[in-house]
Amino acid sequence: MEKLRLLIPKGRILNSILELFRDSGIVLRATERGYRPLSSLQWLDVKIMKPQNIGELLELGSHDAGFTGYDWLQETHADVETVMDLGLDPVSIVSAIPEKFEPATLVQKELVVATEYINIAKAWLDTKGYRYRLLRTYGATEVFPPDDADMVIDNSSTGETLRENGLKVVDTILTSSTYFVSSKQAMENPDKRMYIDQLAMLFTAVLDARERVMLEMNISKAALSSLAGKLPCMRSPTIAPLYEQSGYAVKIAVKRNEVPQLIPLLKTMGATDIVEYELRKVIL
Repeated sequence: MEKLRLLIPKGRILNSILELFRDSGIVLRATERGYRPLSSLQWLDVKIMKPQNIGELLELGSHDAGFTGYDWLQETHADVETVMDLGLDPVSIVSAIPEKFEPATLVQKELVVATEYINIAKAWLDTKGYRYRLLRTYGATEVFPPDDADMVIDNSSTGETLRENGLKVVDTILTSSTYFVSSKQAMENPDKRMYIDQLAMLFTAVLDARERVMLEMNISKAALSSLAGKLPCMRSPTIAPLYEQSGYAVKIAVKRNEVPQLIPLLKTMGATDIVEYELRKVIL
């Protein structure tokens, strides 16, 4: 069988992808060459590339699947198949100007706009009717104004870096997160599609587990009937009799953000010996 040729992104989102693989039980080990980590899966061939290039490389068919930001898929217009939105490392692509500038005055001059996102910037600026000259940057876009640019179009997660450089957001152009994508040729190959589907299943299980915890508790016979119908869970709670029929042991997988309200409620309704623990994978 052919190996699945997988691209993982260099830079900001690399750590999130490596953590996702690790939590999925897949080991990626660094090599002396640095850009070709070894995988614990024999059918997986991995290469590290810049996220800006990954969509186009998949479209060319030189690799089968990979991870990149939705922003770079939009910027390069890459013709690829979306396997899943992982939701990792969310950012917004924004336009921003120096604090002392007024947005209403922007139409009165030809703007110098600094950006890595040439195509996204051009489409947005044309829609807004600005006169402009684009200045391509290669990182650190936020340092260009006010001396070398009137506006930046850049990615931002919290806006803190923009504020630290005296910039304010004019508009949010699009929102982005990390996508798992594949080439169209790979999805037409039964073996490679099987590998891609297996990875997607593992990633989904890990991401679902990150959103949930397991709660275990003991409940008396008298309290069970009133409590059971109020227990949130994925499908139905797991209930088993305790020794000598003294009550029941109950397990429920619940959303992490429900726990602060749920545990006090369970306690007031008669649950005892409540234990919370982490989940590694959730497969429905």
